[in-house]
Amino acid sequence: MAGDPRLGLPLALALAAWLAPFPAGADQGDMVNPIDARPPGLVVLWERPGRGGQEAVGVYAVSKDANDPEVRQIKVWLELPNNLRVRQETIRCSPSQPMRMSSNGREFILRELNPGGTITSANRLDHQIWWAACHPEQAGKDPAGLAALARKLGYSGHLVERQQVLPGNTR
Repeated sequence: MAGDPRLGLPLALALAAWLAPFPAGADQGDMVNPIDARPPGLVVLWERPGRGGQEAVGVYAVSKDANDPEVRQIKVWLELPNNLRVRQETIRCSPSQPMRMSSNGREFILRELNPGGTITSANRLDHQIWWAACHPEQAGKDPAGLAALARKLGYSGHLVERQQVLPGNTR
């Protein structure tokens, strides 16, 4: 799919944006309890006990793109007991081409999604983040239970889900 014209502006936004993760509070050099550092408006998508403390993933600061009403910018909060990362991501809400554009710090990850389709452990978090960005009133709900709503909103539930991994930041 390299050079696929369907990726258009959202891909350009994702590649142009600095998606490399950064630890919260790193500029001060302070160790902060991640739970105490949670920003206002954070919607926790999942939380569980982990080694040494709590682990959580959440989202906040959803904003619509000024040039494309189907594109959102969102901050994804990745919380481990001794590590906190915040990633800026781009989400496409289009019924014909829903997508999550992310980075792991080394690569750009483009995931074409199928709202209303099958939810598995492999795609659950992608769909949770997508619903939180595109339909915030559904944030935190299990995406497996949103199939009827997805169809009502114009998503077919029959799109092919796939992932592309592209080279990212080479620093």
